[in-house]
Amino acid sequence: MQVKKYSGELVEFDVRRLKGSLSKSGASPDVVDEVWETMKPLVYDGIHTRDLYKLAFRLLKREANSLAARYSLKQALKDLGPAGYYFEQWVAKLFRYVSYQTTTSQHLRGNSVTHEVDVVAQKDDELLLVECKFRNTEDAKITVTTPMYFLSRVKDFEGLSFSFFGKSMQFTAGWLVTNAYVTTDSIEFSKYYDLNLLSWDYPEESSIKRRVDYAGLYPITCLTTVNKAEKELLLKQGCILVKDILDDEAQLDTLDCAPRKKKRIVQEATELVNHQNQ
Repeated sequence: MQVKKYSGELVEFDVRRLKGSLSKSGASPDVVDEVWETMKPLVYDGIHTRDLYKLAFRLLKREANSLAARYSLKQALKDLGPAGYYFEQWVAKLFRYVSYQTTTSQHLRGNSVTHEVDVVAQKDDELLLVECKFRNTEDAKITVTTPMYFLSRVKDFEGLSFSFFGKSMQFTAGWLVTNAYVTTDSIEFSKYYDLNLLSWDYPEESSIKRRVDYAGLYPITCLTTVNKAEKELLLKQGCILVKDILDDEAQLDTLDCAPRKKKRIVQEATELVNHQNQ
């Protein structure tokens, strides 16, 4: 049996891969088997991966909102669009979690031209130049032309000092961060020129997926108890992470929803953040 990817390509259906993704949501082996047994009669040759995802998401949501929320992480990152501004804010939070000070959307003059820098991160003797590449299509890949372009920006800042967070420093490293996949050429090029790549599944042990699951840094768009309009309101007021709700439940006051719904949102947020994939 084959499934159709977002690109239109047909590939062999791999039930082990589906079960693996269900397991990564935190679902127990019994729940994974139960979901698959329910899905099995509804899966047909040529089914779109989008429909597989929707079906699995709906069945996980019956078990627990937090399972569906965790399963939807990749989609939730795409929902930080359409332009990627909120993705930049979210990336800044990733660096802040590991004790960097961060600022976003800076216009800095290089040796030749002025650049808009997505994120600047500083810790100790490190000053990082961070480029965010947001993609809102499922199978998007960052090809080698993107790190090539980013390298030219890094080089245009060579020898220049900038004042951030009370210190004057030169950039010590460049980071290219994306919610998409990266090609082998992108990886090899970045390794050769000492650029740091962070994508959905790369590096394998410290990818975006791994970092989020380990630290509970889920974007607010993961929550299944909050509708699209409510998510947009939360994002506009700077509530980027699910953790932000737990740090200040008053963030939910702008949603004008009943106390019962607020309780459900907080419950889902707590279960989502407090779970760590093993």
